[in-house]
Amino acid sequence: MSDKTDHEARKMYDDAVEAIEKHLIRKSRGGLTFIGEWKNGHLEKKMGHLACFAGGMFVLGADGSRMDKAGHYLELGAEIARTCHESYDRTALKLGPESFKFDGAVEAVAVRQAEKYYILRPEVIETYWYLWRFTHDPRYREWGWEAALVNKPGFHFMCKTVKSVPCVLIHVTSCLESFKWQFFTMIIKFLYLTINA
Repeated sequence: MSDKTDHEARKMYDDAVEAIEKHLIRKSRGGLTFIGEWKNGHLEKKMGHLACFAGGMFVLGADGSRMDKAGHYLELGAEIARTCHESYDRTALKLGPESFKFDGAVEAVAVRQAEKYYILRPEVIETYWYLWRFTHDPRYREWGWEAALVNKPGFHFMCKTVKSVPCVLIHVTSCLESFKWQFFTMIIKFLYLTINA
């Protein structure tokens, strides 16, 4: 919109990322970078699926940044994408849980039953797309394929929400009307743009 000439917006973005890194971003014992949740004055070693959008946000921030910051933002976006990919890869169905922990031996895994569900969120797929677009690293297309090729019993056309992602035995519910738009306008769009680029 400003052709990268809005210096005030650029400074606000850089300041916000600096604060996020200082207060929310941590590295797990296993080397996964995550965005913790700030609750009641302390940082929980827990990342929500919604925070996976930040990988794409950091990649977008690299565009138009000074060279030293651009590389850092791109790397940070890639690290967040890797963590979110791991949250998918560590489940039986290869679908990311609503939130996942980093506590001791537990990394990028939902531990509470209330967090073990998937409701067609697009954030991870969107981040893959931004990373593919900016880096052309084939791993992001491959990760998009992995997400698209979910083919498990009871999970028809991905238009279902899954109540218990990490379990082999799952309970499937029909899509709620509010999730259908998300599936077609976000998930399918970003998968198409990533895989068919």
